[in-house]
Amino acid sequence: MLRFLSAGESHGPSLTAILDGVPAGLSLPASVIDHELARRQKGYGSGGRMKIEHDTVQILGGVMEGQTTGAPIALLVQNEDHAKWKGKQVEPMTSPRPGHADLTGAVKYGYRDLRPALERASARETAMRVAVGAVCKQFLAQFGITVGGYVASIGEVTADFGEMPFAERFTRAEESDVRCPIESAAQEMRDAIEQTIHGKNTLGGILEIVALHVPPGLGSHVQWNRRLDAQLAMAVMSVQAMKGVEIGDAFENAKRPGAEAHDPIRLDPPNLIRASNRAGGIEGGISNGQPILLRAAMKPIATTLLPQPTVDLASQTESPTRYERSDFCPVPRAVPILEAMTAFVLADALIQKIGGDSINEMKPRFASLRKTSLDDLPMDNTPHIFWD
Repeated sequence: MLRFLSAGESHGPSLTAILDGVPAGLSLPASVIDHELARRQKGYGSGGRMKIEHDTVQILGGVMEGQTTGAPIALLVQNEDHAKWKGKQVEPMTSPRPGHADLTGAVKYGYRDLRPALERASARETAMRVAVGAVCKQFLAQFGITVGGYVASIGEVTADFGEMPFAERFTRAEESDVRCPIESAAQEMRDAIEQTIHGKNTLGGILEIVALHVPPGLGSHVQWNRRLDAQLAMAVMSVQAMKGVEIGDAFENAKRPGAEAHDPIRLDPPNLIRASNRAGGIEGGISNGQPILLRAAMKPIATTLLPQPTVDLASQTESPTRYERSDFCPVPRAVPILEAMTAFVLADALIQKIGGDSINEMKPRFASLRKTSLDDLPMDNTPHIFWD
């Protein structure tokens, strides 16, 4: 129902995206997208590129008089750094960096220079994911659904959130340059990043993305590719440097006996309620009405000032890597990127669930969705012959 494609290179003229399937009647000022683009550029440990680019969006199609028309939405972000590259001879890149798409891209596509792989595989592309995600966030907001995120750990420093409500975590994270809601942990993270910078190295970490007020019934158990958790996992893992994802307490649950790994269902007439959320808001591939909680593991990015062993494919000799400008710790900046991908998946699932070509058509349908209550779950309580 909802789909997007992006195009463009890291140092090319611009980045573009086309988002198809957004209903008509959604208020979409460019400022909504620009706000998210600005969030993507903020974070302690960022590299020099963030001082060059000041991303703003041009909406080229699908929006008239500030509202979506139902047609594909065309978005463009200029690369201000392109001026330094246009018309200039670029030195050959022949030594692949471990952990990047340099070598694998050349093997797949037969490049005679490694730069084409670098240019497209670069996380610069995520500017368009954030732009698309901003549209999806604006859509979800019409139905009271919020997607937010924060940093849970950087390197060996881990924050303890205790019982802090998710909404408060979102707010405090935006007040922090490492996007960690706990200031004591945030300071330790800054110190760790500083040590890493002096050591000419990079740091990774763990991010948490949460969706609040998602109705039950999004996704499906009937086909593998319609499972909501599978779609979210793919979306998260598609982001550069993400190497692991869990829904809810997945890895901790793997250590527990079955009776301690799930969320008991209780009755608070007429509603069915849970005292825990170990499932992360999804059961059987379908949202259950609780907050959807994702955790993503981001590796330390492979571009380091500290040289790493590789092979120069031109001279056919072993040689150290050559440095390409990058972040020392991209984890804080990854939060809005993962929010964007989560919002895209949830917006698509909601459109599939309620249908409709305009916001005004969809809102009554959303209001009539079944809830986890006895009133919406009538049972026959009689035997059935399911197969003759």
